[in-house]
Amino acid sequence: MIFDLDMIKKVYQHMPDRVQKARQVLQRPLTLTEKILYAHLYQGDPTHVYERGKSYVNFAPDRVAMQDATAQMALLQFMMAGKEKAAVPSTVHCDHLIQAKVGAEQDLKTAFDTNQEVYDFLASVSNKYGIGFWEPGAGIIHQVVLENYAFPGGMMIGTDSHTPNAGGLGMVAIGVGGADAVDVMAGMPWELKFPKLVGIKLTGRLSGWTAAKDVILKVAGILSVKGGTGRILEYFGPGAENISSTGKGTICNMGAEVGATTSTFGYDERMSEYLRATDRKELAEMADAIGEHLTGDKEVYDNPEDYFDEVVEINLSELEPHINGPFTPDRATPMSRFAEEVRKNDWPQKLEVGLIGSCTNSSYEDITRAASVAQQALDKNLKVKSEYTVTPGSELVRFTVDRDGYLEVFEQIGGVVLANACGPCIGQWARHGADKQEKNSILTSFNRNFAKRNDGNPNTHGFVASPEIVTAMAIAGDLTFNPLADTLVNEEGQKVKLDEPHGIQFPPKGFAVEDNGYQPPAEDGSRVEVAVNPDSERLQLLEPFDAWDGRNITGMKLLIKAKGKCTTDHISMAGPWLRYRGHLDNISNNLLTGAVNAFNDATDNVKNQLTGEYGPVPDTARAYKAAGVPTIVVGDENYGEGSSREHAAMEPRHLGVRVVLVRSFARIHESNLKKQGILALTFADPADYDKIQEDDTIDTVDLDNFAPEQPITLKLHHADGSEDTIKANHSYNASQIEWFKAGSALNLIRQQNRKNN
Repeated sequence: MIFDLDMIKKVYQHMPDRVQKARQVLQRPLTLTEKILYAHLYQGDPTHVYERGKSYVNFAPDRVAMQDATAQMALLQFMMAGKEKAAVPSTVHCDHLIQAKVGAEQDLKTAFDTNQEVYDFLASVSNKYGIGFWEPGAGIIHQVVLENYAFPGGMMIGTDSHTPNAGGLGMVAIGVGGADAVDVMAGMPWELKFPKLVGIKLTGRLSGWTAAKDVILKVAGILSVKGGTGRILEYFGPGAENISSTGKGTICNMGAEVGATTSTFGYDERMSEYLRATDRKELAEMADAIGEHLTGDKEVYDNPEDYFDEVVEINLSELEPHINGPFTPDRATPMSRFAEEVRKNDWPQKLEVGLIGSCTNSSYEDITRAASVAQQALDKNLKVKSEYTVTPGSELVRFTVDRDGYLEVFEQIGGVVLANACGPCIGQWARHGADKQEKNSILTSFNRNFAKRNDGNPNTHGFVASPEIVTAMAIAGDLTFNPLADTLVNEEGQKVKLDEPHGIQFPPKGFAVEDNGYQPPAEDGSRVEVAVNPDSERLQLLEPFDAWDGRNITGMKLLIKAKGKCTTDHISMAGPWLRYRGHLDNISNNLLTGAVNAFNDATDNVKNQLTGEYGPVPDTARAYKAAGVPTIVVGDENYGEGSSREHAAMEPRHLGVRVVLVRSFARIHESNLKKQGILALTFADPADYDKIQEDDTIDTVDLDNFAPEQPITLKLHHADGSEDTIKANHSYNASQIEWFKAGSALNLIRQQNRKNN
């Protein structure tokens, strides 16, 4: 089945002409990224050149995808927008609220019992507004999108930071906050600063233990967690053409870990094969017909330095398997040096748990490669030393690998097959003993490994690798084991060596599924009721944020000065807090509880200047709000990296934070703050971060003259009576300043819809 075929036909009908017009406007050959972006301008045909890294551009994405944790707030906002139906094809995927505890069947039953209220809300609101609904157990959003919705040359936004997974089928797919999704579903233009472009040339061919995952693990080590900020990574070269479409998806998925706007690959035979294997032959034929427009121009790839802002080259034939971590996804170590790093850094050598699957690595190819290693434990009489779990990415893959006998292999080595959901990857894992806070190591094939991310234990050293490396290391139970070179002693006392993994891209009998979990929306949703119990602890209808009064913000008290890495997990934790994603007031009780206070190196412990006492961040924020005192949050570099969750912007707004001032922002979080009416500023001089003192009261001086490219002046009133005046930069354009004036972007949309009606 091909979803939204008419929409795709329309995109393909105008794409050749728009690409040609863009080529004429730019007067040069085009990258794939440029072709897709210029073909998706909200205005229609390209008419002038946009400057990379500077020009704000209005785009018209083809579709929107939302996962259940973020869809709640996105759809609560959409309900306020005054629209009768989503303007573009949109879907909701229930993958985040299922906690991994026992195994797939029981965990899914528990999820239905626990989250029925939320699932009913999401199903009904989807039904009303023409949105496709994928029920719990259907699969993880990105895997389901790749199997059903992604198409070469398309443009999509999704309310999850790993939306770029669809780049495995040649899309420009970008993770956003829910307010951005509301814009597009409301038929409004979606704004993005035209990104800079990084070309990543792949030569050679993957072989042996090296997998597609190792490409992005290597790239993360090169670019760092913020090296891709404001940039799109475009992969090309003969090596790229040798990687499967799902392998490409893995690479694009984890591009979020370097802060990239998105990542993508040009259309090739591997993508055509995947479309046909997933029952989309007609789409493959349509893409084949305009294939030259679905990849970068030959001149670009022959001379990439002339067309990209930066070029990275990786020879896949020389690439080693990598393990990244702990605590950050960009600490990249080749397999040959990893044992040395473990010993040198005193990382826990014993591997407690190996976990494979997730949205990043749960394709048929991934599962079969990991299973080929697991089978060796049985054949060579090896006892698996670590706990081991498998998280299938979709019901389509789960049903097929079960039919073909691979899940049985995992179970025979003691593995536990979890539900088709995010589970341990996002902290939805009831890990036994995590509350003891003991130092330990786990290895996953997931994408993100910040402290506390997987199990809430700050002492869990999370490492990331390919599924086959994870499986081999779990068999050994030892992080110093190198499966490429070392031997293991089996139950008979014999030394044995693991053979190289072997995988199969597509099931020989084809993919199969009995119930894919999809529920289409009503043709006419006007009579569908969306009920929210006013006494619910999990769902809460939204109230508009107050508009700006046009004056300077004065008397702001410092809520917290965050030290070092402060991700969206630190600002608004996931795990058990996912249950409150539809209730803004309740989830605000986790505001900045993971951020480190620069003045005492403690988490969730800040000074209340009104009382002089120390207490939790949310309680302190509520005290200031009750007293009518505005607050400011100060942060360090790359503030807000990680997940796209807009709760990390809505919570401070709800609790009275007016300004967030940092050394630098992660892209999605800065956009989310702007959308919610918070003033997002960066230090003009990063060293001014050190001037912020614990008892400061802070004023804006010239906010009443708020204008694009005009710095904002801040006055710091210190407790000893001294003062400092500093400058702060911002990236607001004229339309974003209107969001701020209205109190939020949603307020502005609602005002415009009232005028139109």
